[in-house]
Amino acid sequence: MDRAAVLIIEDDPDIRDMLSLAFRDEGWKLVMAKTGEEGIDILGRETADCIILDIMLPGMDGFKVIKKIRSIEKCKNIPVIMATARGSEADIVAGLELGADDYVVKPYSPRVLCARIRAVLRRAEDGEIKQATLQAGGISMDTEKHEASLNGVPLDLSATEFSLLSHFLSRQGMVFSRNQIIAAVHGSDYPATDRSVDVQILSLRRKLADEGARIETIRGVGYRFKSP
Repeated sequence: MDRAAVLIIEDDPDIRDMLSLAFRDEGWKLVMAKTGEEGIDILGRETADCIILDIMLPGMDGFKVIKKIRSIEKCKNIPVIMATARGSEADIVAGLELGADDYVVKPYSPRVLCARIRAVLRRAEDGEIKQATLQAGGISMDTEKHEASLNGVPLDLSATEFSLLSHFLSRQGMVFSRNQIIAAVHGSDYPATDRSVDVQILSLRRKLADEGARIETIRGVGYRFKSP
């Protein structure tokens, strides 16, 4: 990938300065926005390869911003990492269900955030899915077009949820530990927790409605996608 553009939507100038310093050796093009409205305006004029988004912003909050981002055709698949002080389970689930690819709670390590950005950029660049068409029950996926549907109705999946579902559908019946899922979706060096995997799985199950029951929890091991 050429020099990646990272859009940071954050109203705290100290955090913007900290991230600029932490990211200076990464070679990324950093674009700063102080408000959600400013970030949306930038996306209307420029492209971004990854977005770092705070929730508690003046004016439009982060939840409204990500809904707006996902409504813009060219922005549907841009990885979004929410980085915020709001760390309740309800906030995390809400952010992921609205289309965030990751959720980091302040105070966070800039190095950890850096690693997460590298992981989503690498995943977007690699696109390591061999089968173009995947199907199970009422679920259909076209990985080349990056489209998924349930009983013919398009599914609104985040990039992470899309990768999770394609991983499961291409390996139906196999059991995967949480670490194996993290490595497959994000890369082996991605600093994620078991809880973050569980939250992503929960969000995906909800979007799959009745078909979500195919993602089975294997107690003490991980998850399996049950074949029809």
